[in-house]
Amino acid sequence: LSDADNAYKLVFKEFVHNKIQLHGYVNNAAMAYDDIVTNLNLDRLEKMYAVNVFTPMMFTKYVLRNMLLYHTKGCIIHISSISVHTGYKGLAMYASSKGALEAFSKDTAREWGGLGIRSNVVVPGFMETAMSSTLTEEQKERIYKRTSLKTATSIISVAETVAFLLSEKANSITGQNIHVDAGTI
Repeated sequence: LSDADNAYKLVFKEFVHNKIQLHGYVNNAAMAYDDIVTNLNLDRLEKMYAVNVFTPMMFTKYVLRNMLLYHTKGCIIHISSISVHTGYKGLAMYASSKGALEAFSKDTAREWGGLGIRSNVVVPGFMETAMSSTLTEEQKERIYKRTSLKTATSIISVAETVAFLLSEKANSITGQNIHVDAGTI
């Protein structure tokens, strides 16, 4: 995903071919670049933005084109991060990339809502994932204590929220950020 052109070719030229009608797209791409702002490295920032922002934006373009071709009332969902809304030391660059997706999603909803295409963001709190695996148990416990539920966000809760947003049950929800964060906000 760090190479938008080749990722596009692989997915949309070799797999989808516009012969497959798309009804939904979930962008769960993420690459973390954590450091304090005074140590910002442009190469690492650009690589992260390619994965977290540029390729998902390009994929959204082609998903929209497919939905327009087939007159599909579809759904686009981007996965963001609670760090966009809370501010954590060392996460400014990562949070900025996810914040860019939130703005992109809201404007996508406005542009294409008239044709029945919805765009939303699911904003998970801290979860036990490969990206968080380098944290110590003590660091994780400090994060959990900041939440109302005093626990990690359930991956199942996030997945079920995505499934709900993809369904017809959510056909009036668009342009929204849905927080699934164990009460972090």
